[in-house]
Amino acid sequence: MAQHHHHHPTSKKSISLTPTSFLFVSLLCFASLLLAFSLFKSSQNLHYQPLSHPSCDLSDGNWVYDPTVRSTRYDHTCKEIFKGWNCILNNKSNALEISKWKWKPRDCDLPTFDAQKFLERFRDTSIGFIGDSLNRNMFVSLFCMLRRVSSDVKKWHPAKADRGFTFLQYNLTIAYHRTNLLAHYGRWSPNTNDGALESLGYNDGYRVDIDVPDSKWAEAPSFHDVVIFNTGHWWWAPSKFDPVKSPMLFFEKGIPIIPPIAPDVGLDMVLKHMISYVESKMRPGAIRIFRTQSPRHFEGGDWDHGGSCPRLKPLLSQEVEELFDVENNGTNVETRLVNHHLYKALKGSSFHVLNITHMSEYRADAHPSNAGGKKHDDCMHWCLPGITDTWNDLFAAYLNIVKDQS
Repeated sequence: MAQHHHHHPTSKKSISLTPTSFLFVSLLCFASLLLAFSLFKSSQNLHYQPLSHPSCDLSDGNWVYDPTVRSTRYDHTCKEIFKGWNCILNNKSNALEISKWKWKPRDCDLPTFDAQKFLERFRDTSIGFIGDSLNRNMFVSLFCMLRRVSSDVKKWHPAKADRGFTFLQYNLTIAYHRTNLLAHYGRWSPNTNDGALESLGYNDGYRVDIDVPDSKWAEAPSFHDVVIFNTGHWWWAPSKFDPVKSPMLFFEKGIPIIPPIAPDVGLDMVLKHMISYVESKMRPGAIRIFRTQSPRHFEGGDWDHGGSCPRLKPLLSQEVEELFDVENNGTNVETRLVNHHLYKALKGSSFHVLNITHMSEYRADAHPSNAGGKKHDDCMHWCLPGITDTWNDLFAAYLNIVKDQS
């Protein structure tokens, strides 16, 4: 910033300025004012930039093994852990090894989540996780870490959330709002009076209202101080929305979109509507975050076609590319495709992006897999304790940066 020089009246020397030097000093003062004003303006705008660490990209780095890690951040007794994700309880062979890998950004360090500091810093704050079960995975990780240092907890359902907790000593609330597509959707069946879709031969499917938020989270933006969204897994899910037997049928303003559009086009339209809905409902100082896609690691087939994730160590960079390169059109192709849609939709919005994709693509070893005797291997969700703890390291680091800047 411009330096301030104080003129002391007691000073013996007096300075006389020629017209030329007076003009020069005036211009210098004007330039200093302009510089100060532009720095102030840029600090005002920082809140709306993609999330970034002042000195480095926290999401760019690699996993480093640390054999000295003796204990996990919380254990299998945390009651919020969904049974299928409790890899220690389910005796997964590498359950305790998962947490010995630490994410190391290329040019700096990612601080490990400090539950005590987080509770103190975000006192009187409400945080809402809005999305599918992968956001619940992250929400549970945050709960278990906080619960370890603060046990005075009230369980409730803020703003129609599926689950929610307030850490009473700090008045910090965290909640999870389940929504698969962000938009409202439900079964659709044909009308006896023949409509536009019926005349095209549709006789079953799912109606997706691209401009109507799912009621489970519609009240969340006006309630929470911080929201963190995700969507994607259900958009590329032929087992849920069979393109022939039960396709997604998109509606806008209550009317079917004709000709019908493909799910990826529907995703773009839903994102556009939901982003502007959130921006219209949240307070100016509230923090809006969109989390990038969580990668699946099915090998040898999809989840319902014998796919498995037997690896016990992180992948190498070359293996990551083989599994996730869009050109290969593999089983897990939606990971980077979804991100492409997200980045396009979020451009120019007031949302920050929490990029967990790159770091998570390496971690084929960190899913529940077949532990606990599942019918199908779970290569989509994550073991707890596990990777989503590192997502929360990232989340907390970014919240601190945004808070420091505002």
